[in-house]
Amino acid sequence: MSAGPIPFARRDARNGLEWLKQAYALFRAAPLRWLLLLFTYYLLIALMELGPLQTVGQFVAPLLKPVFAVGFLAAAWSQERGIAPRFADLFRGFRSNLLALVPLGAVFLAGITLAVLATTLIDDGKLIAILSGAEKPTEEAIASGSVQLAMLFGTACAMPSLLALWFAPALVVFNDAGAVRALVTSFRAAIANWRPIAVYCLAVFVLGGVVPVFALSIARLFGDVAAGVVALFVVVPYIFAFVATLQISDYIGYRDLFHGDEPLSEPPPTAPGAQS
Repeated sequence: MSAGPIPFARRDARNGLEWLKQAYALFRAAPLRWLLLLFTYYLLIALMELGPLQTVGQFVAPLLKPVFAVGFLAAAWSQERGIAPRFADLFRGFRSNLLALVPLGAVFLAGITLAVLATTLIDDGKLIAILSGAEKPTEEAIASGSVQLAMLFGTACAMPSLLALWFAPALVVFNDAGAVRALVTSFRAAIANWRPIAVYCLAVFVLGGVVPVFALSIARLFGDVAAGVVALFVVVPYIFAFVATLQISDYIGYRDLFHGDEPLSEPPPTAPGAQS
């Protein structure tokens, strides 16, 4: 593999919205197939984290997150070239460069763990107590100023890890990058493209947080029954579609920054699953 820097483009702020728009277009073209991949992924994660081997699974699941991410990348890559997402795509990462993908999961686990532990500097461990179940997550506890500040502080502490991991799985399988090179390149590309990423994150916050809460708030005005119907038949399907779109958007963002000027007939240097 080449040891030189991997080039990337610098995009305008509006591209952040385009990533979501194009990702949703792919989802809308094959919604049932994408939902199958999504449900299977979360089922496997739940079995690892909540099953009989949950003590081990809680550590294994984060390590495999980049491996499964390759599955969604492969499905999106194939769909753009006329091949509908397939169930087997979800496991493409296990046939790719595991020696580079698993360390990415270790970085994710370490980064999130350190970010959560750092919140004790703000609220003396209240947020950790709520997350671990040691303290009941009451509305009053969550609305506490120190807990909310701890959430913001923890998010800020996790941001470097998240930026380094954003495009790293794609760089491993499409650009044949090692773990360190992929992390460094992803971080550099994310910082250089902070404008579209900021717009993307803002859109995710609005579409994934504000819109569902607003819909439920309006429904509650008509009673609990109406709220339940809206939650079951509107909000839940919306959330599933939104989460699937987010998974696809990782590929769209990567393609825009690293292969935006290449026609789809010319695949990136390494097709998903081509490595062993």
